[in-house]
Amino acid sequence: MVDAARLQNFIDAVWDTAVVPTLVDYIRIPNKSPAFDADWAKAGHMDAAVKLLEGWARERLPTLPGATLEVATLPGRTPVILIEVPGQVDDTVLLYGHLDKQPEMTGWSEGLGPWTPVIEGDKLYGRGGADDGYSMFGALSSLMALREQGVPHARCVILIEACEESGSYDLPFYVDHLAARIGDPSLVVCLDSGCGNYDQLWLTTSLRGVTAGVLRVDVLSEGVHSGDASGVVASSFRIVRELMSRLEDPRTGEVLLDDLYVDIPGERIEQAKVAAAALGEEIYSKFPFVDGMTPVTDDLVQLILNRTWRPQVATIGVEGIPSLKDAGNVLRPYTSVKLSLRLPPTLDAQTAGGLVKALLEKDPPYGAKVSFSYDKAGSGWHAPPLQAWLADSLERASQTSFGRGVAMMGEGGSIPFMGMLGEKFPRAQFVITGVLGPHSNAHGPNEFLHIPTGKKVSGVIAQVIADHAVRAPARAA
Repeated sequence: MVDAARLQNFIDAVWDTAVVPTLVDYIRIPNKSPAFDADWAKAGHMDAAVKLLEGWARERLPTLPGATLEVATLPGRTPVILIEVPGQVDDTVLLYGHLDKQPEMTGWSEGLGPWTPVIEGDKLYGRGGADDGYSMFGALSSLMALREQGVPHARCVILIEACEESGSYDLPFYVDHLAARIGDPSLVVCLDSGCGNYDQLWLTTSLRGVTAGVLRVDVLSEGVHSGDASGVVASSFRIVRELMSRLEDPRTGEVLLDDLYVDIPGERIEQAKVAAAALGEEIYSKFPFVDGMTPVTDDLVQLILNRTWRPQVATIGVEGIPSLKDAGNVLRPYTSVKLSLRLPPTLDAQTAGGLVKALLEKDPPYGAKVSFSYDKAGSGWHAPPLQAWLADSLERASQTSFGRGVAMMGEGGSIPFMGMLGEKFPRAQFVITGVLGPHSNAHGPNEFLHIPTGKKVSGVIAQVIADHAVRAPARAA
């Protein structure tokens, strides 16, 4: 039996004395994911982050007899940290996280910055602490807490990659390369997800897929005087708007391509209703709306389903348009926009990308040169049903660590690794959770790690791993 209070006290102490100070150093390292730093290997920031985490882990391995650590490197690919901790049960648990980061982003509050760690109350500000540099520390502190009490557990493999924010395109090669070391886990724990609030454990039941690409419209070989050409030459920006209206309703944001929708499972609709009741207006009030702005609907359940099971389009970049101070009276030769299309969890991303490309490129207005080139396509993930032992374990662990029961909800983001693991380990159970709650703002300005939640999630994982060993769960046929 686990002494839950002793376990949480142990984890809290490790976090206070060793985890948080190291995360402060980690935030200072601008180890941007390779998609945002093509010269990452030359820059050395990724290696610095790996060295920091590796050093911290190696100092703690003696408390986990027989544990080993390897930094695996394949030619031309980002590194992976693999930690193996022997267990007392003939089974395997895989724990996953990543150490690469999103780029800086503008809009940080005064005194804060992506590479400037600041602790204010319970929050550690800076890029990557919550998304999700804490994951290795949380996983190891969980296992250290179990070992401190002599609680048996299965063999545990901790896998920390460095390419997640770029779509995890390096990871399949490592999963194959390390297949014998990883084994055949019956439980997979991912610490790279979100939480609806900081008051209870949140289990992620699905992740949306994503396809992203560039829509470009060319109308001229060079810019010309707008007074001469307007009314004769169609604006490339107007054509972009017209093409975009094929894909989404400009009034509601509803995606108009029927083939990008799927039937939402009834269980997920019911869980959305429970989550909406638990969160209330926090579903949308967590976002920094300007004064007077409202969400797209006041139906809280539909807001949850919109961000977890329905396709949505965001324009995330623009080229061909000068800044305001450089904007002359010129009809510009082209406009390019980068689109990010979030997809239902069970829709194939490659298929979706092809459908969008065909829709946007068909019959270009005025014979303009139109192209859509998608550069990212990652399918989503839908969790298998929870076995009874795991559902019970999560509920008890949430009650013990948070004082409230577990809540379940899909996430709007993508973790490509989950779909890959779902295919490789179809009989495994999945615990996908994280610390990215209200206002934590991953990818944006003022990202922060809510330290108490990081501690409690670590405690929950320890309890679930202990239950996994005790229950000796039978795998699904």
